Amino acid sequence: MAAISMKIDKFTRRKSFSLWQIKMQALLKQQGLWAPLSEKSKKQSIDEEERITLEEKAHSTILLVLADDIITEVATEKTAAGLWLKLESIYMTKSLTNKLHMKQRLFSLRMEEGMPPRNHLDQLNTILLDLWNIDVKVDYEDAVLILLVSLPQSYENFVDSFIVGKDSLSLEDVRSALHTREVRDKASGSGSENQASGLAATGSSGQQSSNRKANINSNCVG
Repeated sequence: MAAISMKIDKFTRRKSFSLWQIKMQALLKQQGLWAPLSEKSKKQSIDEEERITLEEKAHSTILLVLADDIITEVATEKTAAGLWLKLESIYMTKSLTNKLHMKQRLFSLRMEEGMPPRNHLDQLNTILLDLWNIDVKVDYEDAVLILLVSLPQSYENFVDSFIVGKDSLSLEDVRSALHTREVRDKASGSGSENQASGLAATGSSGQQSSNRKANINSNCVG
């Protein structure tokens, strides 16, 4: 069976460390390089030459998916495990300041008019994941309310349909409804475009037909 090729974007300060870390762990495991970072694997007897090879490959693989300015922060770490822990200490800190920053991102989240709902949901999910990784638990219903409040004015009826006369909210229901709305809007937009194209084509054909008739009549008169 052919090996599956995996590629992830370099980690930068503008990206979610939590999401990058999940992808990076998957990449290392897929390439058979997770052992140097696994406590369980460290207890297993591995040939010294093989251990050194795995360590060097894991270390270099992590470095290759870091932006240059990130590399300068962790360049002194000479082992894969050291790199991993250093990155966590910098970008997954559980300090009060970081928790406040993360919560500000969550509460100030807003969806711009015209933005695809899936992009907005990706932003919300990323923030929730970052909070979860620093041990900040967001109540399930609070997450739903934050999502509904973050939607633009054009979603007013959509929001009302979820909160009027209801005692509880489901995040999955809101996500599913947003996805359905996006699909419907796309289909409606495509239909409108096709209809407009059809009208334009009809108008053009009609004009050509009129021109042909005018030419025929002119020839007949002559």
